[in-house]
Amino acid sequence: MTGIKRLASPHGIEIAYRHIGGTGPLIVFLPGYMSDMAGGKATAVFDSAAANGRACLLLDYSGCGISDGDFRDGTLSRWRDEVLELIDHAGAQQVILVGSSMGGWLMLLVGLALGDRLAGLIGIAAAPDFTDWGYTEAEKATIRREGVLYQDNSYGPEPTPTWRGFFDDGVEHELVAREIAIACPVRLLHGQADADVPWQISIRLAEALSSSDVRVTLIKDGDHRLSREVDIALLINAISQLSSP
Repeated sequence: MTGIKRLASPHGIEIAYRHIGGTGPLIVFLPGYMSDMAGGKATAVFDSAAANGRACLLLDYSGCGISDGDFRDGTLSRWRDEVLELIDHAGAQQVILVGSSMGGWLMLLVGLALGDRLAGLIGIAAAPDFTDWGYTEAEKATIRREGVLYQDNSYGPEPTPTWRGFFDDGVEHELVAREIAIACPVRLLHGQADADVPWQISIRLAEALSSSDVRVTLIKDGDHRLSREVDIALLINAISQLSSP
C-alpha cells in the first residue's frame, strides 16, 4: 500500500491510515475484528473513491494491521475514539461510514457520536451486539473466568482470541434491543450463506434504527466476507448512491 500516514490516537498509540481528499462526504471504511485496511473490500472502496474524486479514509485500529499497540488492549470504545480522531483530523464535515462485520457495530457507535455530521451508513454483514448472540453461555463464562477465549479461525492459522476487556466493553455498547437514534440513510448488505453472522441480524438492525430510509439487500449465495467481484460491485453502488448529491 502507498500513502500510509500515522496519527497519535487519544490513547497515545500511533494509528496507521490512508486518506485522500475529494468531493462529497468523507467515506470511511471500518474493518472487521482482527482485519485491517489492506483487505480487498477496503482497497476497492479506496480505489473507487480515488477514481471518482471522492474523499476517503482507511485505517488500522490500534493493535491491528500496521498500527501500534497490542490487540488484547483493543475495545470498541478505544477504536471508536481512534476513528473519531482521524475523522476530525481529516476535517470532515459530512461522513459516510462503511462497516464490515464488527465494523458494522463500530459504525453505529461512531455514527451516534458524529450526530449531524453523519450522512450515511453502509453495513456489510454488520455484527452489532455479537457479545450477546455470538457466544454460548459456556464461552461467555470462559471469558469471564479466564480472561480470554480462543476459537478456531476460519480465515487464518492462528486461533481468534476474545479478551475480557473487549467483551465487557462490548456488553456495555449493545444497541439493538432498543431504538438506535440514527436518522440518516442506511444500506445493509448481507449474505444468506453467512456462517459467522446470521443474516437476520441485519433485519433486526434495520428494525432498531430510527431512520425511515433503511434498505436491506440479501445475497442468497453470499458468504460472510462478501468479497467476490459481484459483491464488491453492490458495495460500490451503495456508496455511490449515498455519496451523490
